[in-house]
Amino acid sequence: MKLSRRTTGAAALAGVAAFALLATGCSSGGSASSTGSSTDPITLTVTTFGTMGYDDLYKQYESLHPNITIKATNIDTGDNAKTDWQTKEAAGAGLPDVQAVEEGWLSAVMQVSDQFNDLSQYGANDIKDRWVPWKLAQATDANGRIIGYGSDIGPEGLCYNSADFAAAGLPTDRDQVAALFGGDNATWDDYFKVGEQYKAATGKAFYDQSGFIWNAMVNQQKEGYYKTDGTLNVDGNTTLEGLWNKLATATSSGLSANQTAWDWGKGKAFTDGTFSTFVCPGWMLGVVKGQVESAGGSATTGWDFANVFPGGAANWGGSFLTVPTQSKHPQEAADLAAFLTNPQSQAAAFGVAGTFPSDTAAQTDPAVTGTNDLSTFFNNAPIGTILGERAKGVVAQYKGPDDSVIQSQVFGPAVQEIDSGKADGPTSWNDAITLLNQLVVNQ
Repeated sequence: MKLSRRTTGAAALAGVAAFALLATGCSSGGSASSTGSSTDPITLTVTTFGTMGYDDLYKQYESLHPNITIKATNIDTGDNAKTDWQTKEAAGAGLPDVQAVEEGWLSAVMQVSDQFNDLSQYGANDIKDRWVPWKLAQATDANGRIIGYGSDIGPEGLCYNSADFAAAGLPTDRDQVAALFGGDNATWDDYFKVGEQYKAATGKAFYDQSGFIWNAMVNQQKEGYYKTDGTLNVDGNTTLEGLWNKLATATSSGLSANQTAWDWGKGKAFTDGTFSTFVCPGWMLGVVKGQVESAGGSATTGWDFANVFPGGAANWGGSFLTVPTQSKHPQEAADLAAFLTNPQSQAAAFGVAGTFPSDTAAQTDPAVTGTNDLSTFFNNAPIGTILGERAKGVVAQYKGPDDSVIQSQVFGPAVQEIDSGKADGPTSWNDAITLLNQLVVNQ
């Protein structure tokens, strides 16, 4: 999740949030005066990843707390952020005051939850009703300690390029596009069928690569790579294997552009018709916009956002802000984490990065449901309203300690096999199971 672009409109939106906080005496953010934090000059370090939309919020917080300087580090991807966290955790030093944690590796964090402060000691019980219940539950360890404040959740909709669809003779209006894929009853079969029509008309691929499609398929299941009891749920899982073979069949017919995940040639693949659809959780909208603009494109390039998703509700990603016990300023760090995840801040971050709020009040905030720079880029799509609709039916899936390893290191090579045509579905599935046994089961 990287390459966001801050704009005048987003900054103005953030300014509204700042005014609201000043008007309420910062009561929803955890101010020094309301929590008893020190007023001595201090520096708080923050590590985030991808596109979280916090830059303007850091400036606001510093203006509201003149004694605090924020030193922020942003890592390009969630996987790299996990590696950074694990390295510093193992060393017992180097972790920031506020550490962002991605949903996919939250279970690994929970295995050492005693290395994170219990935010209940710093005001969490006063604000725990902010979040959708399952978000709070995810960040609560087995001993009832709240170790993270929820930032965004990742309900998924479908990004599509209307100019490419027009060239293929397909509808371009987003409501008609939603109906084309099956509306509320959209299936992956429907999606691949439209893809075949698109390829027949244009000779071009339909999606960028198979990995993100596979990720969505897994996330739609009640249980993914792990069962809720913490045991692995891959080998012998006929549902997942059937979906894999369905994806492999579609890919073998040329629907995948065989792109490298997270590398689209500095955005060129988003502007030259390399592919025309893209799976989009809210935070991915900021990625798409950034990629298009990096390649010299704009809103006129034609990307739009439809209220539909094959296979039904799916959630990809979502983050938490934690306070490691290594922090020398746990109260001040907790206050900052509370501020960055309060309703106004989540609404402002959405306008910058498309990170759909996990805070229930923020989900209906006009800053989310109304027009902003991001929605303007997507042909004035009501992205906040669409994501609110796509969030219905989303249930948190248990993510085991090696969930991200399975996604990237077990099925990553298998995706490359089917995208490059080196292996069919059954062969690549068996290769993935072999890697699973090597990297996870026998570890």
